[in-house]
Order: sequence, then structure tokens, then C-alpha cells
Amino acid sequence: MDKLVSIWSKDQSLPENYIFPPENRPGKFVDVPPSDTIPVIDLSKTVDNRTDTIQQILQASKEFGFFQVINHGVSEKLINDNMSMFEELHGMSAEDKASLFSEYESKSCSWLFSSALIYDSEEIHCWRDNLKHPCYPLQESMQHWPQKPTRYREVVGKYSVEVNKLGSVILELICEGLGLESGYLGDYKLSGSALMSVNHYPPCPDPSLTLGLLKHCDPNLITILLQGDVSGLQVFKDGQWIAVHPLPSAFVVNLGLVLQIISNDKLRSVEHRAVTNSKKARTSAAIFITPTSDSILELAC
Repeated sequence: MDKLVSIWSKDQSLPENYIFPPENRPGKFVDVPPSDTIPVIDLSKTVDNRTDTIQQILQASKEFGFFQVINHGVSEKLINDNMSMFEELHGMSAEDKASLFSEYESKSCSWLFSSALIYDSEEIHCWRDNLKHPCYPLQESMQHWPQKPTRYREVVGKYSVEVNKLGSVILELICEGLGLESGYLGDYKLSGSALMSVNHYPPCPDPSLTLGLLKHCDPNLITILLQGDVSGLQVFKDGQWIAVHPLPSAFVVNLGLVLQIISNDKLRSVEHRAVTNSKKARTSAAIFITPTSDSILELAC
């Protein structure tokens, strides 16, 4: 439990084992201006102009590997309720967090850890705490979710259903744009598993020296991220880092390596990272839509 950043970090200097080598530090790029180049796609326009929406998604997926969606059908109230729930969970006392803390990944239960699940073998740690749990199939997963906060299962359960529906809509639009058979990407083996990942980045003494998450590509099919209202997500494009500006009630969608493989590299999974903030805590929640463990991946187009 003493490894959780949220437990010990208040009013302390940055420990040496959180300071990255110079080549990995964000340095002055921790404060890159928010980018207006990450495409924002209005899904409500799909009804009247489906072809145009599909082309916007494909273009964003080819050029950036990222886009944001608005007017997506998930209510603002549900989004706000869930963000409050995630913030409340990460703000719980050490005693309440103890029942969730684990240094070993579980495929069926919830687990709370700091930095990464290889904490003891890491030379340098990331400035984050993370809660993970499966969220599909819902009824099988929910019984293993945190019991505190008391409404967590109720609120996050409703959210998981709606975000998985949104994921299905986006995957079907991509499917159509790639010329694949309807429902191909929605097949149970390709998208029949979903994992919730809730990151919490406490205020950091020196954001220029550390990272919340190292640069990486997601290994799944597609990720749907709720950013909150504090900037921290950065995407690597054309040799530089650009910030993904949080939009009210929007979701950030990024493509995973599985979708890049299936599309025969027509679509891109790109590197991204999370930087920290010296004044504000940041909480974000991602749902990773992934193939089932017995899937066999192959080129589809």
C-alpha cells in the first residue's frame, strides 16, 4: 500500500526513482499547447450523412490514430457521475484501498496498483495509481468490482454498457469504411472482452522530470477514453508531441495494434503518453475493447 503515489506524495519532493533519464523526460514539452488538429467528429451527423462521418473517421485513423467524438449518445449526467465515482475511489483512505491493492494481475477481479505491475523490477516508476477490472461480460465481471464507493457498481455498470455500445457503433462505421462485412469487427472473438482502466495522477512536484505513463501503443482493438477536464494526454505525430485538449463530455478514441494488423496497416496505432500536472490531480478512465484470449488474428483487408 505504501507504493501508491496518492498515499505518500503530498507535500514531498520528487523521489529519485521517479526521475526519468533525460532522453525520456518531457522537459519543456510537458506544457505543449493543446492541439486543435486532433479531429473532432460529431456522431449525431451519422444519421443524415453516414458516408461523410465514415470518411472523417477513416482519415483521422490513418493520419493520427486518434480522434474525439461528441454527440455520441452517452448522457452528460452519466459521464459526470462516473468521473465523480472514479475520483472518489482514488481519493479513498489507505484502509479502504487496501482491499483492492494487488501487485499481481487478475483476469477476473479488480486490482489497484502503482506505476506498473512490474513495480519491483522497474528502475524508474511512473507517477500514477491505476485501477483495472474487466467490464464485459458485465454480469460476470461486476461481482468482482470494488464495493466502495457504495454506488460504484451501479453507476459504473450503466456507464460500461453505454460505452460498449458506443464502441460497437464506431467499430461498425470503421468496418463499413474498410469494406468489410457488416459486423466483422463486432464479432465476439474480436471485441468480446473489455477492460476498465482508471488512472489517477496526483499533483507532481516536477512534471518536467517524470511521466504519468511512458510512450506506448495500445495492444488492443480500440480504446475509448474519458479524459476529465485536466490536460495530460499527448500524441506523437510528425516527430513531435501534441496535446489532446479535453472537451466537455467528449470521448477520445484511439486505435490499437490489433486494428492496425486487421486493416493491413491502412489504419494506425500511434504512440501516446501521459504527462503530469504540478497543481491539479488528473483522473482518466479508459475502456479497452479487446479480442478474446482464444482469437487468431489475420489480415482482413
